[in-house]
Amino acid sequence: MFKKVLIANRGEIATRVIRACIELDIDTVAIYSEKDSTALYVKKADEAYMIGPDPVKGYLNIQRIVDLALKAGADAIHPGYGFLSENPKFADLCEKRGITFIGPSSKSIEDMGNKLTAREIMKKAGVPVLPGTEEAVKLTGDNEAEVKSIARNIGYPIMVKASCGGGGRGLRVARSEEELIGAMETAASEAGAAFGESEVFLEKFLEHPHHIEIQILADKFGNVIHLGERDCSIQRRNQKLVEIAPSLLLDEKIRQKMGEAAIKAAKATDYTNAGTVEFLMDNDKNFYFLEMNTRIQVEHPVTEEVTGVDLIKKQLEIASGMPLDIKQEDIKMTGFAMECRINCEDPKNNFFPSSGRVTAYYSPGGIGVRIDGAIYKDYIVPDCYDSMIVKLIVRGSTWDETVKRMSRCLEEFNIRGIKTTIPFLRNIMADKDFRAGHFDTGFIESKPELMQYYEYSESTDIVAAISAAIAAHHGL
Repeated sequence: MFKKVLIANRGEIATRVIRACIELDIDTVAIYSEKDSTALYVKKADEAYMIGPDPVKGYLNIQRIVDLALKAGADAIHPGYGFLSENPKFADLCEKRGITFIGPSSKSIEDMGNKLTAREIMKKAGVPVLPGTEEAVKLTGDNEAEVKSIARNIGYPIMVKASCGGGGRGLRVARSEEELIGAMETAASEAGAAFGESEVFLEKFLEHPHHIEIQILADKFGNVIHLGERDCSIQRRNQKLVEIAPSLLLDEKIRQKMGEAAIKAAKATDYTNAGTVEFLMDNDKNFYFLEMNTRIQVEHPVTEEVTGVDLIKKQLEIASGMPLDIKQEDIKMTGFAMECRINCEDPKNNFFPSSGRVTAYYSPGGIGVRIDGAIYKDYIVPDCYDSMIVKLIVRGSTWDETVKRMSRCLEEFNIRGIKTTIPFLRNIMADKDFRAGHFDTGFIESKPELMQYYEYSESTDIVAAISAAIAAHHGL
């Protein structure tokens, strides 16, 4: 097992990795920008080094991070999610400098990072994919008719997708020939700005599918297992908001088929460590490969809650050279688990990011409640990072109990000083269709009433406190 691990990340996931390392008697090294100097994970790590000066570029400085790891005596680096977690150059540099990258090989990351390459590998492995182009489609100024012909053969609506990247960027839907060229230009421009690569391809677009993903673990000895599925259909603009395990949609037969497809996908790219194979499923329960995330997922806790498997510990064990100590038949999902991503955003203002000092923080508790977070009272939320600040995870023996528990926890959760998505999430839990399990990726867009909620404010609290004090003074 490793003696010391550097976490090349920040926030909630850095704290999560540190906790797993502590339980495995592994020393930890944190990196931080000046804006993260008071962050929770910095306080919890055994050592911490500033990597500024830029608050974002520091976390992307491959050479500097590897140098720091070697200087600190770390024998491995955990990339978390986001930032460098799916950067093959980072994994390759770790391999060349003799430090273990806690994740798959640089080749696996590169193969799955290019969606066209991934499609080709999946087709050869027998994993179902949606109809689409096998090569990048470029607009040259004189091939517009040819591009439109390709799209007609696939059939509208068409999804224009960036070949590289993720996170919902570089995606545009064209529902007609008139929309195609504009969608391609916009997707290419967005992909170029976000990933430095403007290559796009065309794929059949499914209307209101279900977004189902399969968690896999693979060791260095050829053992690959899956740990069931997560339903990530509650999303906005391709960004997940609520995740559930297991899916209400799948029966054991479909679950087995999807699990087998995910294992085929992992074996086809000689995958090791933790990963997620994502699928889109139509209303007839036909499923199609979407992408493979070559890292730990934000939503991994729901799988942990229903299987009892600590995925971060498994990542560390596998990367250190240990074989998987669990087999496929050992994996049993018990009850349900749900995760709500609490973001510092204002839903009523088009989910505009919110930053500033947290003036009050009261988290829920009780049986079946887990908080994976990175904030506390008086913490200053920076304005330059992803807006997710806390993950609220609950589990229950039934779907109904799980939804009611999440509703209760969201009512108890109190974060003041910044805007958060907590009121919006409360409305999702109260929605009759959600409670009945009737939802797909179009759920949020079809429910404008979710934006109608009472908004607490600091001034409301002051007025209430004064009123209560006056009432107490007069014995009312």
